[in-house]
Amino acid sequence: MIWLLRFVLLFFIFFLFFAVVKILFTSSRKLESARKHNRFLLIDNEDVRKNFMLTYKGAVFAGEKYMGPLGNTFDVISISIWPESTLSLKGLVRDDFFYIDKKILENYPNAEINWKSPVKEFLHQ
Repeated sequence: MIWLLRFVLLFFIFFLFFAVVKILFTSSRKLESARKHNRFLLIDNEDVRKNFMLTYKGAVFAGEKYMGPLGNTFDVISISIWPESTLSLKGLVRDDFFYIDKKILENYPNAEINWKSPVKEFLHQ
């Protein structure tokens, strides 16, 4: 009986350890840390059906990928990006958005990037 209790306790300790490690290394936690430290971070899943998140200089953006035919293959041909909060755009200049475009095009070189409002209007001035 004592061996069974020890086994259950050991199993519980391992379960708790892995749960804590999983929580510490989640992508949303990394994104929030990068936002607080004003770093660039792109969190993207290889699955085209899932949106990506990125942060740059304290602003958080979400992006949606669209797949389509490109020559003889299918690839990501269009990306729509929008800010999660328009208040966080304060202080960003055009070069910042061009930098974000460049970083996204490193992952998806054949994609056309479409910014949604209010960034779209800012870039077309």
